Amino acid sequence: MSFKSKFLLGLITSSLLFNCSAPKEEAKETETKKPNIVIIYMDDLGHGDMSAYGATELSTPNMDMLANEGIRFTNGYATSATCTPSRYALLTGVYPWRNEDAKILPGTAPLLISTSQMTVPKMLKGQGYETAVVGKWHLGLGNGNVNWNEHISPSPNEVGFDYSYILAATQDRVPTVYIENGDVVNLDPNDPIEVSYEQNFEGEPTGKDNPELTTMKWHHGHHNSIVNGIPRIGFMKGGEAAKWSDVDMADHFLEKAQSYVKSPKDGPFFLYYAFQQPHVPRTPNPRFVGKSGMGPRGDVILEADWMIGEFMKTMEEEGLLENTLIIFSSDNGPVLNDGYYDDAVEKLDDHTPAGPLRGGKYSLFEAGTRVPFMVYWKGKIQPQVSDALVCQVDFLASLAALTGSSDSAQDSQNLLPVFMGEKKVGRSELMLEATGRTALRKGEWIMIPPYNGAAKIATVNIEIGNDPNYQVYNLTNDIGQVNNVADSNPEKLEEMIADYKAIRGDMNSEVDEVVLK
Repeated sequence: MSFKSKFLLGLITSSLLFNCSAPKEEAKETETKKPNIVIIYMDDLGHGDMSAYGATELSTPNMDMLANEGIRFTNGYATSATCTPSRYALLTGVYPWRNEDAKILPGTAPLLISTSQMTVPKMLKGQGYETAVVGKWHLGLGNGNVNWNEHISPSPNEVGFDYSYILAATQDRVPTVYIENGDVVNLDPNDPIEVSYEQNFEGEPTGKDNPELTTMKWHHGHHNSIVNGIPRIGFMKGGEAAKWSDVDMADHFLEKAQSYVKSPKDGPFFLYYAFQQPHVPRTPNPRFVGKSGMGPRGDVILEADWMIGEFMKTMEEEGLLENTLIIFSSDNGPVLNDGYYDDAVEKLDDHTPAGPLRGGKYSLFEAGTRVPFMVYWKGKIQPQVSDALVCQVDFLASLAALTGSSDSAQDSQNLLPVFMGEKKVGRSELMLEATGRTALRKGEWIMIPPYNGAAKIATVNIEIGNDPNYQVYNLTNDIGQVNNVADSNPEKLEEMIADYKAIRGDMNSEVDEVVLK
């Protein structure tokens, strides 16, 4: 064979080998590439606050896109009817009632999550992820007695987050400052911050004593230090240059979230984007004031929806949507008047924040914990509605399965096939919590044990589920929990009491054993 023939044969062979092997290598790389993960977490958004979930008086097109082009769950739950416990469960995969400190925290509380505890971001870091939290934290900081004028540790950065830009608690609580990677932003060392939840600092005005200095009237509880004309919970002195602007908060967090996803990274990323809306005080940017016709609560829901739209535009522009799993939910159900007079009640009109559900924030009834819950992945998840029972406590095990981690947590179940739309059956049972009280959801049934105390929190006008008798409801036939069928279904009640005991390991001190007939 001549040199020319050998040369041509070599070229043909090389070409064939290249054409056969290259696509396989590319396919293998595509198959093993781990997706980015984003959790968008709302604050006090009810089951009926989105048009995709039936709202007719509010239009939420950007939230609806996630619902209509992904999986919209009709039985999606937070673990708790208040925010700190729900956030604890979301990040740790552990029921909040297992931790006696998992309750609504003041701004001075120590870090609730142990630095030795497994968390979603810690698990993902082990799989090569870069991790970040932007927005509301409300899980405590430091080890107690935080000095806000020094580096704060432990913080989110010690429980798995590479980057954190947060507000410590809630926007109605002091300190009213942003904290970036453990340091107060824009802190002036010549104007140190002091914070107390016990007594005021001498000479500092309060909402209770100086109502003339407020621009928002408090209704209950929110009558301490005044910041930006808004009376807060707790007392604060100093830190003028570091104080946030309430009306710009949503824009501020959006910019941080956008900057994070745009930043160069060596691997996939996890972003926990925790909104502060529609929690009180509701302070929409002037661009959104009056847009809903429902007062500030409706306006901040529309504002949040716009922020989500802008964030999704950034994700699309950066070419990230095809390789990003996005989960959307809320920390608990809705509340109208939660401490301020802001027309939330007066301008509600025909809007029903809880949808067809009974109760709301603080409640063991369904509206306390059943919340909007969607999973979206462009090109990977087919649009559908799922009735599967799913919960935020399952994020840790499910995301571990997605990314190849063997890490687990006490109460987290792997529901990845459900979250991907491949299976229609989720959890068989779920323990729910509200202000220290628990109830059991099993299949289509829910059982609420007897609890002493008022049946309704008068200040917020919400039924919280207290009753001297056991309550059992069939949620398929009675989603509004109108008919307590405990007496007419003694076998079902006995079964659920047994399951409740098995999960809890005991009964609440207020719950007496019943002799079933």
